[in-house]
Amino acid sequence: AHSPRHLAVLNLAAGKAGWGTVPAGRARGIAIHHFFSDAIVAEVAEVSVEGGKVRVHKVTCAVDCGLAVNPSNVRYQIEGSVIYGLSAALYGEITVEGGKVKQSNFHDYPVLRMPEAPVVETHIVPSGEAPKGVGEPGLPPIAPAVANAVARLTGKPVRKLPIVL
Repeated sequence: AHSPRHLAVLNLAAGKAGWGTVPAGRARGIAIHHFFSDAIVAEVAEVSVEGGKVRVHKVTCAVDCGLAVNPSNVRYQIEGSVIYGLSAALYGEITVEGGKVKQSNFHDYPVLRMPEAPVVETHIVPSGEAPKGVGEPGLPPIAPAVANAVARLTGKPVRKLPIVL
């Protein structure tokens, strides 16, 4: 069920991302998640498809985590969750061959590299609510936000992860 808190988070993320305007060749997707810690996070992913590969240029996040005791740490946690989530959304696949996992380390299990990392902006909704945890709430919305942008660009819904075109 939505609430004024959910709407405030969505509006902040969309507004800060410039929803309604987008550079040529790109699309934006948005997703929101209400985490069990009671933190609410919305993320807008600005995406292009270049050479058949998904490229995430910018992610604009809004978080309602109650009173942000240490706003810098809130931003760091959300930003880290976005990068971790993008690694899973774009690369996170484990394959099994002959009853064994094929991947063994980062040489054959790719993660998002620094040149691929998007600009990540995190905006905190001012709140008088009790502080909520922010260690994981930034992770769930990133894959659906990227998938929504990819669907807008390609005209085809994303049905599985990792997102491979």
